[in-house]
Amino acid sequence: MDETLLRSLTPSVLGILVRRGIDFAAAEDAVQDALVEAVRVWPADPPRDPKGWLTTVAWRRFLDAARADAARRRREDLVDEEPAPGPARTVDDTLQLYFLCAHPSLTPSSAVALTLRAVGGLTTRQIAHAYLVPEATMAQRISRAKRTVSGLRFDRPGDVATVLRVLYLVFNEGYSGDVDLAAEAIRLTRQLAAAIDHPEVAGLLALMLLHHARRAARTAPDGSLVPLAEQDRRRWDTRSIAEGVEILQAALARDQLGEFQAQAAIAALHADAPTAVETDWVQIVEWYDELARLTGNPVVRLNRAVAVGEADGPRAGLTALAAVDDALPRYTAVAAYLHERDGDLATAARLYAKAAQQAPNLAERDHLTRQAARLNALRRR
Repeated sequence: MDETLLRSLTPSVLGILVRRGIDFAAAEDAVQDALVEAVRVWPADPPRDPKGWLTTVAWRRFLDAARADAARRRREDLVDEEPAPGPARTVDDTLQLYFLCAHPSLTPSSAVALTLRAVGGLTTRQIAHAYLVPEATMAQRISRAKRTVSGLRFDRPGDVATVLRVLYLVFNEGYSGDVDLAAEAIRLTRQLAAAIDHPEVAGLLALMLLHHARRAARTAPDGSLVPLAEQDRRRWDTRSIAEGVEILQAALARDQLGEFQAQAAIAALHADAPTAVETDWVQIVEWYDELARLTGNPVVRLNRAVAVGEADGPRAGLTALAAVDDALPRYTAVAAYLHERDGDLATAARLYAKAAQQAPNLAERDHLTRQAARLNALRRR
């Protein structure tokens, strides 16, 4: 069973049903039913036209549900519009579906959560982690969003800012290695940049390219994480870096600074440094100041503390960290790093071990555990 194929076809099939007048919640249920049927049937009898098969089965599942629900009997009039047999039209509806899910009746945060769940393929737990909220809270938010749009026609696309937020979170989840969605997010952002002349769209594309350029160097052959300072920069994709920098410079020249341009500027400074010790941390701190002003995001202040520690020394970094909420994910790992830089190996080892227990994925947990073990070994010498 090709799960990647199923994932890639889901947005397009969902878009077909929505455009045929089915409300989003019912369309999503029908597509999910079709996916379950595909998992059951395809291994023994794979279809020649997977997209057409999924569309037909999803449509029939919707009709079955409509007939069973007296309040939806009016939709039986759509039965004559069942997709005709034969190969399905090859159209990429994914980006359009992102805009349709960013419905004006939803708050931006609800629209993002709904789109990530229904179109992006992320789990409720992954979305909750991205939003720094409990999984139960995010599940309620997504359920409310579905109820809000239930019965509405998806004929009013949402705004660009919401779609950018969705693409950014999808990329981040893919880049983390938990679900490989980074390349798809870049592809869709390229489409958006080609369609819309917007400096923040360009900023997001530049940011993605600059981060993705370092991906090959982020893990060792055994799958363990390699920190930025220890990465083999010869493995970075110089073509993607050059493209990202060029796109960013053109966006910044328009003097309409936004958060994605600021983040891309930080990524560009990392990419421009021949070695870790040559990184322009002073300028990175300045960009973090701009980013904090634009967003007020506590995670920005957490990352800024690391940059301050590099630019002005670990004591300064710890002072900056003291102003950050210690409940933030990765706060403990940052504190451990800064204490290690400051020479307090006992505190750093203890904090690395604590951070490992809080790690959001196995690779990060293993990395932090190794850091704690390394410092404990040094202390015993």
